[in-house]
Amino acid sequence: MKIAIIMGSDSDYEVVKKTEKLLKDFGVEVQVRVISAHRTPHRAMEVAENAEKEGFEVIIGAAGKAAHLPGVIAAYTQLPVIGLPIKSSTLDGLDSLLSIVQMPKGIPVATVAINGAENAALLGIQILAIKYPELREKLIQYREEMKEEVIEKDERFLKGEM
Repeated sequence: MKIAIIMGSDSDYEVVKKTEKLLKDFGVEVQVRVISAHRTPHRAMEVAENAEKEGFEVIIGAAGKAAHLPGVIAAYTQLPVIGLPIKSSTLDGLDSLLSIVQMPKGIPVATVAINGAENAALLGIQILAIKYPELREKLIQYREEMKEEVIEKDERFLKGEM
């Protein structure tokens, strides 16, 4: 169980570290890289082309502004690619979201919300859970814990404790 997280800039790590943590909490091996679709395009191509040979099963591409990284990665691999749009300073991440979600026919990139770090991790885990039943069980437990947390908060509100 191995997922690559590729981010366009080290400034994206503030968001990406949440993705990395959740994947590790689920027992998924993670490698985080900084590779720019624009400044190091050949490196992006090489990493994408070799990802499957290196044992990766999913790639998460995190990028802001002109967020072409997930699409470039997807162009060079058959692995599922999840785009994680990073909130940028100019357009609040809408530029990133649109750059990732508007992929041409034939090169899909699954896309989560702007700064949706945890959902990027969970989508990657769900993809792996098709092959790894132990991940499926951990996902079931994770959702059960979320449900219980919401019920507990609701009960505290009903009791006037919040």
